[in-house]
Amino acid sequence: MNFVSMDFETANGHRTSACSLALVLVRESKIVDSFYTLINPQENFSPRNIQIHNIRPNDVKDAPTFDQVWPHIETLFDSSHLVAAHNASFDNSVLKSTLSNYGIYPPKFLTIDTVKTSRKFYPELPNHKLDTVSRGLDINLAHHHNALADSIACAEILIKTEQQFGIEQIKKMVKLTN
Repeated sequence: MNFVSMDFETANGHRTSACSLALVLVRESKIVDSFYTLINPQENFSPRNIQIHNIRPNDVKDAPTFDQVWPHIETLFDSSHLVAAHNASFDNSVLKSTLSNYGIYPPKFLTIDTVKTSRKFYPELPNHKLDTVSRGLDINLAHHHNALADSIACAEILIKTEQQFGIEQIKKMVKLTN
């Protein structure tokens, strides 16, 4: 299975406030590459968000803005690529809102949500939060809410799900973003 796993962290409650992004590239069901960057959201940070991910305004003051990051990653986002995220509606909306904020037309791409796949394939888990699913599948998630650690865990969840249930079951849960 080939896909990209994506995770954003945001500076505040606005979907336009991406302050970090990680992408993990999976080819033939193996993690082969990763990308991580801090992002200057050009927005204020909420104390609550800082408490969650520990990224502070000073950490991103010299970081690129998202419109500077986008040209390096945009080829991964089209209708021939599958993008996985844990709670994909959040990450996909951060991508779409942040791009729109910079006047960049958001692309359509294939997406799959590992919250939804884990609910379907692992209903016995007490909940389907990333840390719970990771624990339940014996996936190491040492730094929850670090975008790279979360993106790796998401990739590993989908890889394990494919190994246990097969690609055809997973394909049924793929959608095209709108």
